[in-house]
Amino acid sequence: MGTLGRAAYTVGFWIRETGQAMDRLGSRLQGNNFFKEQLSRHRTLMNVYDKAPAVAKDAFVAPSASIIGDVKVGAGSSIWYGCVMRGDVNSISIGSGTNIQDHSLVHVAKSNLPGKVHPTVIGDNVTVGHSAILHGCTVEDEAFIGMKATLLDGVVVEKHAMVAAGALVRQDTRIPSGEVWGGNPAKFLRKLTDKEIAFFAESAANYKSLAEVHATKNAEPLEDTEFLKVIQKKPKPLIQ
Repeated sequence: MGTLGRAAYTVGFWIRETGQAMDRLGSRLQGNNFFKEQLSRHRTLMNVYDKAPAVAKDAFVAPSASIIGDVKVGAGSSIWYGCVMRGDVNSISIGSGTNIQDHSLVHVAKSNLPGKVHPTVIGDNVTVGHSAILHGCTVEDEAFIGMKATLLDGVVVEKHAMVAAGALVRQDTRIPSGEVWGGNPAKFLRKLTDKEIAFFAESAANYKSLAEVHATKNAEPLEDTEFLKVIQKKPKPLIQ
């Protein structure tokens, strides 16, 4: 984005801010008689200057998730409630059939102590458990990241490898295929069984089906009467 584009972006931003400030002032002047709409400024997809998210049509992005900047989400993938994917200083790429579960954070590295630049690349049919943190790392196809695991810059999780729940994987660690690592810092624990490896693809398929259900329910409009009940409902007093 050039100088003129940045200037136009800034002017547009302040016009919108001014409009919202005027709405708040008008509401105060109307006192108890104004009609208050329950609006949220949250945006599920957001550009950062000229960087815009690219999300496949059949991917599910929960309404409370945030996908920001240079982020690509492949077909059949799902980004669940409360997730943040911030591709502002580098890119994030997510393959097909992958699920990023609730409250997980995916970010990238523009620079770090070794001076390396790391995007985040997540392959096909990957499961990323709730509240995981992935930062400037690579997760190959059909890998499994446990809940609250943290992957730092330069980490590579190979295909059919697993990071245990709560693990902290240090910078530039490579986790070989067929192994499970856990602990803080993460270390090799054991080899995975064939049954466990087969479960990784099954987990991704299950989440893909579940995402279709959530996508359908989220697309259903509120009935007009129900909508009015929600926005006009007054809170009950704490003391009767």
